[in-house]
Amino acid sequence: MMASSDVDRNEEHNPSEMDALCPSPPGPARPQRDYERMGERSGTTFFQTLIHLLKGNIGTGLLGLPLAVKNAGLVLGPISLLVMGVIAVHCMRLLVKCSHHLSEKLSCPSLSYGDAVQYGLENVSGLRRHSQWGKRVVEVFLIITQLGFCCVYFVFLSENVKQVVEAANATTFNCEQNFTNQTGVLVPSFDKRLYMLCFMPFIILLVFTPNLKYLAPLSLIANLMMSASLVLIYFYSLTHITSPIDLPYVGYAKDYPLFFGTAIFAFEGIGVVLPLENKMQRPQRFTLVLYVGMAIVTFLYISLGTIGYLCFGQTIVGSITLNLPNCWTYQLVKLLYCFGIFITFALQFYVPAEILIPPVVARVAERWERPVDLLMRTGLVIVTCALAVLIPELDLVISLVGSVSSSFLALIFPPLLQIAVFHSEGLSPVVVLKNLLISLIGFVGFLAGTYIAIEQIIARNALKRVESVSDYIVVQ
Repeated sequence: MMASSDVDRNEEHNPSEMDALCPSPPGPARPQRDYERMGERSGTTFFQTLIHLLKGNIGTGLLGLPLAVKNAGLVLGPISLLVMGVIAVHCMRLLVKCSHHLSEKLSCPSLSYGDAVQYGLENVSGLRRHSQWGKRVVEVFLIITQLGFCCVYFVFLSENVKQVVEAANATTFNCEQNFTNQTGVLVPSFDKRLYMLCFMPFIILLVFTPNLKYLAPLSLIANLMMSASLVLIYFYSLTHITSPIDLPYVGYAKDYPLFFGTAIFAFEGIGVVLPLENKMQRPQRFTLVLYVGMAIVTFLYISLGTIGYLCFGQTIVGSITLNLPNCWTYQLVKLLYCFGIFITFALQFYVPAEILIPPVVARVAERWERPVDLLMRTGLVIVTCALAVLIPELDLVISLVGSVSSSFLALIFPPLLQIAVFHSEGLSPVVVLKNLLISLIGFVGFLAGTYIAIEQIIARNALKRVESVSDYIVVQ
């Protein structure tokens, strides 16, 4: 993050996802950190930066990509993922380029995403007076995105644990016994929204952790568990691929916006780009890190999305883990991934908490600082859980969060930022047209994805109400 500046207002701390990876103690009077480095106190190595980039881009979104491929089609889906990956990497590169230019112009060692947008707008005479709003808008979308991730985690945890519990009596050690490739429900338990409420107290205690460095050992274990789970998911999917002859090559047009939302949710790792580049020992090598890391990420996305859809076909659901069979090996996969997501909740929660809480805590007496801090953390978790309870559909929550916020951060803002930063330095019409086209794609995806996701949420809730009434009448 930024170390110092000749401009007073730029001395405020701007949290990012990288702060969760390399945190400093939170607090209302928190001093601005120096240009923080890891390892030998001189910055992160190429390999460390690559690992952080992978960690910032791989999460629950990866598990939802088989359903995304289904929504787009067996051929159109992978092609669209590749195109979206190329565009996402290009936008990340644009953000880094703009940050470099502005840092040199302002004599600053580094800039955050919000800072870059703020100072980029100051290059446009008509927007100079309102440049501070650019930074605030970026922070708002960061908050929406990160809390959206947390909502997805609530739904993911509840659906997977609920499935394991309901199928426990039918779970065997023979993974070939279940030929439906779907976990069966033997003893129905309570609603998944009650599972969310059960998780909430433990998550509240988790986010009370005063410094995320205390969670570092658990975070390392969680990452290893999630990696092992992915290996097993790949293994099962590859060894159970069925004939794709009946799978549509191109999906329905009405489902494509859901694909867009899920895909951009998965690719939304742009928040870690500038902090990672700022912390490298040799920042000039970050472009190579970016290309190598995102090539790996894109390969994982396309391969798991395609293989998962080929394996489970039309029965694929919001997370591929929910399609795994009734055997303890794959039930354990779900539980291990759930543990990883549980720990990751604290990392994702850190960003909105550090944006929203310090300004409030700074306004209360010193003896009330800690209680107010804990109270706000509790309130944010409760709000996040309430939103998850209201929309307990994993695939639609992922698509909605991706469409609403990730599209702005990953696709819309970076191209427009380049136009603002370099407009007075002779940008070619072709570059301007290309940037406007990328932003337009992001905006159309935002509108269509948000509309379809909300429409589907309303339709599913209405269907569930009808089914509940029908079940009640039958019982009577």
